[in-house]
Amino acid sequence: MGAPEKSQANANSMQRVKVYRLNEDGKWDDQGTGHVTIDYMERSEELGLFVIDEDDNETLLLHRISSDDIYRKQEDTIISWRDPEYSTELALSFQESTGCSYIWDNICSVQRSLHFNSLNNETFHNANSELRELPAVELSTLPLILKTVAESGIADQMRLTELILSDQDFFRKLMGLFRICEDLDNVDGLHMLYKIVRGIILLNSPQIFEKIFGDDLIMDIIGSLEYDPEVPQVQHYRNFLKEHVVFKEAIPIKDSLVLSKIHQTYKVGYFKDVVLARVLDEGTVANLNSIIHGNNAIVVSLLKDDSTFIQELFARLRSPSTSAESKKNLVYFLHEFCSLSKSLQMVQQLRLFRDLMNEGIFDIVSDALQSQDKKLVLTGYSQSFHEPGPKPSAYLCCSPGRNSTFRSLG
Repeated sequence: MGAPEKSQANANSMQRVKVYRLNEDGKWDDQGTGHVTIDYMERSEELGLFVIDEDDNETLLLHRISSDDIYRKQEDTIISWRDPEYSTELALSFQESTGCSYIWDNICSVQRSLHFNSLNNETFHNANSELRELPAVELSTLPLILKTVAESGIADQMRLTELILSDQDFFRKLMGLFRICEDLDNVDGLHMLYKIVRGIILLNSPQIFEKIFGDDLIMDIIGSLEYDPEVPQVQHYRNFLKEHVVFKEAIPIKDSLVLSKIHQTYKVGYFKDVVLARVLDEGTVANLNSIIHGNNAIVVSLLKDDSTFIQELFARLRSPSTSAESKKNLVYFLHEFCSLSKSLQMVQQLRLFRDLMNEGIFDIVSDALQSQDKKLVLTGYSQSFHEPGPKPSAYLCCSPGRNSTFRSLG
């Protein structure tokens, strides 16, 4: 695989945009190319769109997100709006459709928060005058932390999110308490921790998700959610992930970012579909789906640009020394790889399929259609018509399932 810089460049391509401004002649002027993010405005508790020039790191665009219905998503890669502050039409043209979807979902999430928050800034600060800092993260303060999280109103939630994110050690200390409570069989403490973690997740903050879904925290976070006081038995989510989910690669993947995204995607999907399936609201589910969709796009984007990986995949498929079982798994891998490539822009899809044709994908499909394995035949048929086909093992997107052959977890 290429150098880490190349991996990061491919990941950044999802947020790469061109900024356009409508001129007086009714034509769109190109204002430059950069990377877009959503973050807090300077010295403010309001969120805005930032576009930083990819060449000189200057700010190409700074736009405060409005609660008004001014935003439009056009096709799969353009977000446009009329900026009320400058009375001008603006547009972002994304390099990747997944990046466009991610930013669009986040704009909608911010607008939902603004609609609920009818208080002005002065009232907001008055309402939060008592929430200047979080309680110390200690066993004795768990009831106070729970009260702070559980009783925070709509206006409090942005402040609570800000305080949690500003404490770099908050989750590390909270999960340290979880391990202590579990070691001591402190049931009351475990029940409080469940409610605290659940409440923080329902804040639906992408920045918080980025922290808790990191490799160093996610298993403890899932563990803390095994102790739901409303469920009679303790759940065993970690046991399932550690002992019943097998990482069986159809072909070795050497890129650490690809592997990290595959592992994270499985866990986020399991988290969404199993661990908190009955308590998540639509907004939180939408943000979790955005993470999964974005991860899948990164995986496909990185793998498609790795010529060595593609060549090795087809070399194994053609090799007479490859066992029938291995070849079948490789065909399933190739099928899911092609299916997930639909998240790429059309131009990139066409380039990918051109490369796959040059490697001999039609020969592979032809062999699959002649197989005695009905599932493999259906996979070959669906691939030839670009249709979903049977749900194979989750070779790339790693959705939870008992029958998965490639369940990507370590």
